[in-house]
Amino acid sequence: MTITTAEIEARAMRHAIALSAWGRGTTSPNPPVGCVVLDSDGRSVGQGWHRRKGEPHAEAHALAQAGRAAAGGTAVVTLEPCCHHGHTPPCHRALIEAGIARVVIAVLDPTSRGRGGAALLHEAGIGVAVGFLAEEAHLVLGPWLAALERQRPVLTWGCSLTPRGTLTSDATALPREIDTLVHDDTTATTATEWPTSRPLFTLPNDPHHALDALHHDGTRTAGLAVDHVTAQPYLDTGLIDHIEAHSAHEAAHLPNLPDGYRLAQISHLNNGLRLSLSRNSTNAQTPSPSSQR
Repeated sequence: MTITTAEIEARAMRHAIALSAWGRGTTSPNPPVGCVVLDSDGRSVGQGWHRRKGEPHAEAHALAQAGRAAAGGTAVVTLEPCCHHGHTPPCHRALIEAGIARVVIAVLDPTSRGRGGAALLHEAGIGVAVGFLAEEAHLVLGPWLAALERQRPVLTWGCSLTPRGTLTSDATALPREIDTLVHDDTTATTATEWPTSRPLFTLPNDPHHALDALHHDGTRTAGLAVDHVTAQPYLDTGLIDHIEAHSAHEAAHLPNLPDGYRLAQISHLNNGLRLSLSRNSTNAQTPSPSSQR
């Protein structure tokens, strides 16, 4: 059975999304992006993802791997190619110079300065498709996009559920791909449980000041490793976006959910349950986005 161009590009985009996930936790303040280059016959000839700020973007890695085979081919990328010269040259220019004939983009970049990369590629005579599998690309890009909208890091509180139904600090409940671990003196021992490549941030008293400082330093996703008392001001002001709670006790009672949160997912792990709570989107703070990339 013949595979259609749409099917080939969908397969390539899903691979690019998977590649982009390798950059979560290491690219901030830049987004985690993946790219796959197909030759003129639809064969994958190059792939890449953005690893760290200041290093080549996903498109540059994929084009370098593809070499001359990129000419006349298609670049499939999870986020609109950049159009400005920052720490690295603009990716839209690299695609033009490589002779790419078509660019398939999942999500437009809200930080584009002036005309975006998609518009400049179109003006250069390159076919451009936008919004392809955008919902799936948000699985990786979602936290970065949310941090831009809120002008603060997306904050996740990691905790354990005690048999009495109270929540206590547990850094091991946090996802490993967040940028920075936020803790206080009473939970400083949790730093030993955190990957040594990730920054640690000691908690100041004011929640807004803490998140402003983190955002200014480039953090886009942060994990809160504090007890319930210390977390309460963040809950009261709606600054905690997600709660990841681990329960190893069958008889543990689920505490009353904080106002504005819903139970989003329950996973059965070998050593208990993992409860994921998310803040209702209607209650999230959404300041205007700003150019950051």
